[in-house]
Amino acid sequence: MEPSIIIMILFAAVLHAGWNTLVKISGDRLSIMAMLTLAGAFVSMLALPFVEAPNPAIWPILALSIVVHTAYNLVLPIAYEHGDLGQVYPIARGSAPILVTIGAIIFIGEYVSPLAMVGIVALSVGVMSLALDKTSSGAVNKKATLLALATGVSIATYTVIDGIGARSAGSVLGFAAWLTIGDGILTFLIALAIKKKALLKVAKERTGSIILGGIMQVFAYWIIIWALAIAPMGMVSAIRETSVLLAALISVFLLKEGFGAWRFVSAMLVTLGLMLSQSQK
Repeated sequence: MEPSIIIMILFAAVLHAGWNTLVKISGDRLSIMAMLTLAGAFVSMLALPFVEAPNPAIWPILALSIVVHTAYNLVLPIAYEHGDLGQVYPIARGSAPILVTIGAIIFIGEYVSPLAMVGIVALSVGVMSLALDKTSSGAVNKKATLLALATGVSIATYTVIDGIGARSAGSVLGFAAWLTIGDGILTFLIALAIKKKALLKVAKERTGSIILGGIMQVFAYWIIIWALAIAPMGMVSAIRETSVLLAALISVFLLKEGFGAWRFVSAMLVTLGLMLSQSQK
């Protein structure tokens, strides 16, 4: 993979860790998530005059992706209600690369080198092992782990769908823009039906966080869609999960959630997996 692509994905990882932290620390998680995605939708609307519309043939794929992204948006904040950022985020993100790699093999016949596969597996195992770690309360939170795994499945699903869609859309940025518009509006409407009062409260009290998080969210995923269109899906997913390490540091120094020995070992395994996943031999 070209160094420029790796650098851009790493930048997306930084943005991704940042907006996930805002969801964790900003009051009602579902409401803040809905407002973040809506803010991202407005950002994407501003881009529409400058990008081409995707091919009409891929609109069904685009619609399916919007539904899966929305499911992810709903499950993730619920997971954060039950577990630490340092527990939920690594499991959710880390379970995705191996699933994405398998999905890419099955649906488009995209294989990676044996050593890269070992690296991707090592990364996934490293973060999945965090399910055995203890939270700051001193007990393993099984519900948070299951919700994080469900989030990981949704991440893997939309990553493969988006990779296929972006490669056949004709306009990668057009696909990304319409995806984030549909995703943001649908998530907001569902949240509005469930938590209207909480949504209005968040919109009033967290305006700055919403705008910042929305910008970070939409640009992070525009970068990932661009990368999925030109690079192997499994490798893109693996590099993207460097955000796991960033979120672990945030959970320790900002949220004071603790960083036990097991989390340290897992982080090292993730790092090793990231390095091996880039092998072409």
